[in-house]
Amino acid sequence: MANRRHEFCDPIHDFIRVDSDERRVIDSPPLQRLRHIHQLAMTYLVYPGATHRRFEHSLGTMELAGRVYDVITDPSATNDEVRKACPEIKDKCQLKYWRLVVRLAALCHDIGHLPFSHATEELLPDRWSHERLSRELILSDLSDLFQRMKLQVDAEDVVKLAVGPTKANDLSYSTWERILSEIIVGDAFGVDRIDYLLRDSLHVGVAYGNFGHHRLIDTLKILPVSVDDASGRELSLGVESGGLHSAEALLMARYFMYSQVYFHRVRMIYDQHLIDFLTEWLEGGQFSVDTNKHLAMTDNEVTAAIVSVARDRAKPGHNWAKRLASREHFRYLYSPPLQHYKRNPDSVKTLYKAARARFGADKVKMAERRDKGGKVEFPVIEGQDIVSSIAKSEVLQRLPEIDKAFIYVDKKIFSDAKTWLKRESENLLNTGLEGKEE
Repeated sequence: MANRRHEFCDPIHDFIRVDSDERRVIDSPPLQRLRHIHQLAMTYLVYPGATHRRFEHSLGTMELAGRVYDVITDPSATNDEVRKACPEIKDKCQLKYWRLVVRLAALCHDIGHLPFSHATEELLPDRWSHERLSRELILSDLSDLFQRMKLQVDAEDVVKLAVGPTKANDLSYSTWERILSEIIVGDAFGVDRIDYLLRDSLHVGVAYGNFGHHRLIDTLKILPVSVDDASGRELSLGVESGGLHSAEALLMARYFMYSQVYFHRVRMIYDQHLIDFLTEWLEGGQFSVDTNKHLAMTDNEVTAAIVSVARDRAKPGHNWAKRLASREHFRYLYSPPLQHYKRNPDSVKTLYKAARARFGADKVKMAERRDKGGKVEFPVIEGQDIVSSIAKSEVLQRLPEIDKAFIYVDKKIFSDAKTWLKRESENLLNTGLEGKEE
């Protein structure tokens, strides 16, 4: 069968081009399911344009992964040390094989996502994650499809790059495989991150998620970094000094998107209401990790359930379903100003417990998220010298952690809760009184 070229129009990358083998993976149930998984959960209830799905993000990630691979494996971008540690670079057949693996891994990296993506991942059984589900689906549902390709791709190779050594620490990675996994899921330049920042900012309607990604990609290199005296040097993805500002812009874009969009206080309470609904509606309060059941569960089924349950008081999860269907979310009451946090680092938990004791556990909710910020270390080459990004960049040194915590209350008690908070907060924060939950 001829391996024809196909293309998808895309608002971020203009055209995404694939061959027939890749197209058959795109047409498979695990990938087509992503057409029905929102990229940003219920963020569309806050930002109406945020209705995009994991499907187009997966295509975009694949497109970027191929571009990065071509840049870092170009003969002019490598040296003897890199070629010795990664002999695959010198073998044209190996280069062609691993380029396909990189693209497939990027395409499949999100197939394990639950309905509404990250918002519901806590409803998996212990030791399960969307990465583990992606791994199971690649090895089960897609393995035969990979084997029928012209280059006969090994599904475990795809798993290694799609999941990465942190999430697949039971697998053995060569230096080459570890670098290729960085292309997709790396903390500094992972194309998963590059695509979601560009795509999310477009659909949300904000500008601060944009950055010079073309410049960044063009300056990426495989660089040696010193580990310690005993281990010597290892290879990692880094950047030429001319691309450092683009790398800074990427991490600043991430900071702003997390602080302004992903950790938006109204978005976070909708996530919590969704968790509350699913905990009561799902059998056992958890999603199944059976791959067939996983493939059959999308946002469509959950949304239909929310609408149905919202109309029937007798069904489990009715109260939360009604809130989601009618946009009657709990109202924001409190997040700690700096002076409160300095006085009592546990100020949110202190006031949350006291509010639950005062108004009832069913009337008060708390949501908190934390992100480590922009202090990501990677090598930067300037002339013949290789230095740490943290040492080179004042911007990266100063990007703070993002730590958001909010208390919410039922709209019916909002006025009373505001009065109570104004009257009691100083005393509670000073004494550390946590209250007794009812």
